[in-house]
Amino acid sequence: MKITTIYTRRGDEGQTDLVGGVRIRKTDARIEAYGTIDELSSHIGLLLSLLHNLDDERQRLVRTQNHLFNVGTHLATDQSQTPLYASAMLPRGAIEDLEQAIDHLNAQLPEPQGFILPGGTQAAAQCHVCRTVCRRAERRICELAESAQVGPEIIQYVNRLSDYLFILAKIINFNTGQPEITWQNACR
Repeated sequence: MKITTIYTRRGDEGQTDLVGGVRIRKTDARIEAYGTIDELSSHIGLLLSLLHNLDDERQRLVRTQNHLFNVGTHLATDQSQTPLYASAMLPRGAIEDLEQAIDHLNAQLPEPQGFILPGGTQAAAQCHVCRTVCRRAERRICELAESAQVGPEIIQYVNRLSDYLFILAKIINFNTGQPEITWQNACR
């Protein structure tokens, strides 16, 4: 799809169009939900620019960005007024793919030694940023689901994605020999 005009001026008064043409305020919970998904995809793009190995996971992250477009389309559709398009659906097996990746990566790691602090290599630290933005997106989607129809697979996918990003951060550090920093509870 070629975009011929970048600006439309239609949002200059604080409203935007949903899929199907419904207009809502830019402060609506729906906009917050899919805007956070867009932010997550951007952070994943930065992660990809830092990740120079793990080719299978690089490919999975690109697929994830594509899936996040589906999630965003789902969230940008007010199903009480507009039916979901096929592009608003996650591909079959998307959740299971993440679960298999989590299991595969987790099997490569040593036993956990406690709660870890986000950090390590630059790529792992960015992966933790992705994870926390993903968790915020999940909270925003759950909030939207309290007042609007959201497919349960959307919440499941985003929940699983944050787990995947956590394990991926650990694998990145592990593969580079970067030790994890564990939480030192000063209250003990």
